[in-house]
Amino acid sequence: MSVLIALAALAFLMVMAYRGYSVIFIAPIAAMGAVLLIDPSSVAPVFTGVFMEKMGTFLKLYLPVFLLGAVFGKVIEVSGFSAAIVAAVVSNFGKSKANLIIVIACALLTYGGVSVFVVVFAVYPFAAELYRQSNIPKRLMPGALALGSFSFTMDALPGTPQIQNIIPTTFFNTTSWAAPLLGTVGSVFILIVGLWYLERRRKAAMASGEGYGVDSVNEPESPNTLRLPNPLFALAALVLVGVVNYLLTHYIPIWFGASYNVGQDVFPGVASAITGKTSGTAAIWAVQGALVCGILFVTICAFREVKERFASSTKQAVSGASLAAMNTASEYGFGSVISILPGFLVVSSALQYLPDPLIKAAVSVSTLAGITGSASGGLSIALAAMGDQLATAANAAAIPLEVMHRIVSMASGGMDTLPHNGAVITLLAVTGLTHRQSYREIFGITVIKSLAVLFVIGAYYMTGLV
Repeated sequence: MSVLIALAALAFLMVMAYRGYSVIFIAPIAAMGAVLLIDPSSVAPVFTGVFMEKMGTFLKLYLPVFLLGAVFGKVIEVSGFSAAIVAAVVSNFGKSKANLIIVIACALLTYGGVSVFVVVFAVYPFAAELYRQSNIPKRLMPGALALGSFSFTMDALPGTPQIQNIIPTTFFNTTSWAAPLLGTVGSVFILIVGLWYLERRRKAAMASGEGYGVDSVNEPESPNTLRLPNPLFALAALVLVGVVNYLLTHYIPIWFGASYNVGQDVFPGVASAITGKTSGTAAIWAVQGALVCGILFVTICAFREVKERFASSTKQAVSGASLAAMNTASEYGFGSVISILPGFLVVSSALQYLPDPLIKAAVSVSTLAGITGSASGGLSIALAAMGDQLATAANAAAIPLEVMHRIVSMASGGMDTLPHNGAVITLLAVTGLTHRQSYREIFGITVIKSLAVLFVIGAYYMTGLV
C-alpha cells in the first residue's frame, strides 16, 4: 500500500503538470497528500521540516543563478547579439541546420560548466530567432534545447563538470574522466539519434505547412537588423561565460581554502560567524561570477542598445526567473518528501535484487531519478543506499569502477526528465510553451537518453571498452 501511495503522488503531479497546473501549487498538495495517507499527524511537521526546508535550501543556493542567467539572456537579446549570431549562422550554414546549431550552442556552454538552467536562459534568444527566421514551429524548440543541455554533455561526455558526473567520484574513487571511451560512445549515440529524431519531427511539421506559430508567449524582441553587432562579439560573450566559469571553479578553492569564515572582527553586527565549506558553494559562486562578467561584457559592447531598455527588460527577466526558480524549488521539495516515504524505501530496496551489476545500477538510478524528478537527486539517493554494494558487485564481476561510474552517471540523466522534472518545467516556462505543446519532443529525447545507457552497457560487454 505504501508503494501505491508514493506512485499515486507521483502520477498526480505528472498529470497535473502536463495539464498546465502550477507546480508551485500542485507539488506540495501531492507531497502532503501522500503524507496524509500514511500519518495525518505528520503533515504539518513534514511540510515545514522537509518540503519548505528543502525548497528554501534550493532557493538559497540557486535563485541568484536563475536571476543572473535570465538577465544575461535578456541583454544578449536586446543587444542584438542573438540576432547577429543567427544571421551569421544562417548565411554560412543555411536555415535547415537550426537544430544542430542550437544543440552545439547548448553543448558548448554545458560542457564549459554552465548550469543547465542558465544555458536555457542564454540560448533561448538565439534559438527563438533562428526558428523564427527558418519558420520552424516553435513548439519543437524545447526538444533541441533539451538534447543540447540535458543529455550527453550533462552526464556522458568524459570530463563534463556537471554535478551528475561529479557525484559518482566520491563513491567509486574515480575522476570526471572515468571510462572516456564508453562515455564518448554514449555521447555519439545520443547526439546522432537525437538529431535524427528532431529532424524527423521538424520535417514532418513543415511538410504539413505548420510555421513558427502566432500568439507565442515570452517572445524575444526582434532587434533592428540594420544595426546588428559583429557576430564575433556575440560569440565571445558565450565563450567568456564558459572560460570565466572554468577559471573561477579552479581558483575559488585556492583563494578561500577548504572553508570560509567571516566573523565579528570584520562585521561587528553579525550575530555569529559566517562559515561553510568552500566545496559546497565554489561551483555556484563560479557560475554567478561568470554570468556577471558576461552581463558586463555585453552591456559594454552594446551600451547604446542595452541602456535604452535595460530597466524594463531586466524587470521582465527577473520576473520570469523568479517563477522558474520557484517551480524548480517546489519540485525539489516534492522529491525530498517522496524520498522519505516508506513506499519509496520499498522500491529502492527491491531494486537491489537485480542480478547484473550494471543493469542493476542503471535501472536503480534511472528509476529513482524518475520518481524524484531529479537526476542529481535520484543519483545521490541510489548511491547513498547501494553505492558500496554496487562497488562490491562490480569488483566481484571484474568490472572496472570507471565503467560503473559512467553507467550510473548516464542513467541519472535518463528518465529524470519526466513531466514533473524541474529543468523541464523551467525550460517550458522560459520558452513560453506548455507540456501539451512540447513535451512529446522532450520525452523522445528522454527515451533516447535511456536507450543510450543500455547501448553503452552492451558495448562494454561486447568489446570491453573503458
